[in-house]
Amino acid sequence: LTAALWAIGGVLQGRLSIAEALLVEAAALATASAALGLPWLHHATKPLALAIAVFIAARRALARPGGMTRFDALLVAGLVGSLAGDVLLMGPASLFVPGLVCFLLAHLAYIGVFRLGVGFFPRPAALAVTLAIGAAMYAFLWQGGLPAALRIPVALYVLVIACMAAQALGRAFVLRDAAAGWVAAGACFFMLSDSLLATNRFVAPLPLAQLWVLATYYVAQTLIVRHARPPG
Repeated sequence: LTAALWAIGGVLQGRLSIAEALLVEAAALATASAALGLPWLHHATKPLALAIAVFIAARRALARPGGMTRFDALLVAGLVGSLAGDVLLMGPASLFVPGLVCFLLAHLAYIGVFRLGVGFFPRPAALAVTLAIGAAMYAFLWQGGLPAALRIPVALYVLVIACMAAQALGRAFVLRDAAAGWVAAGACFFMLSDSLLATNRFVAPLPLAQLWVLATYYVAQTLIVRHARPPG
């Protein structure tokens, strides 16, 4: 209810478009339905949220003179990969690795988005920090009982998401504008969401896990799709 009221207020005040408000409300419903154990609502609203995000990014790109650029195509690809991952992770455990692969591809697309105009990893210190966090998280999962069959896929995923966050942070340091800062915050929320998900799945159940995992995930995606803009 809080998220829905905030989104409606944002539309009335001109801070959010109707599509952005619908994204917030679909994300809130997906999060609440998962936390409350309402699978019929969750299976409808979880893919809906990212479908709206794809629509927002594609519509914004096509509205600009010249149509969709490489930046826009990579951003849409990242969102589509996330949508596919969302759908697969709602399925049986056998679809976990395919879902992980979809999110890995989404992060590679996001790295491509955040590279344009600033190059790869313009702040090596940011890369060192995110890789160190990723390595610590992976060690924690290993000690917590990460299944042997998932050790390589999870290691690759941790490496890629750490690189994605480092690329977003480096971009923010180079561009030094509010939009790039919000995108970097979104990338960090993505790392937090995946850390919570992995801890809950492989180490120990967390209280209200679905609430925290999905809330941070949707904050991440919303910040990225709302604030990502082509350089220059």
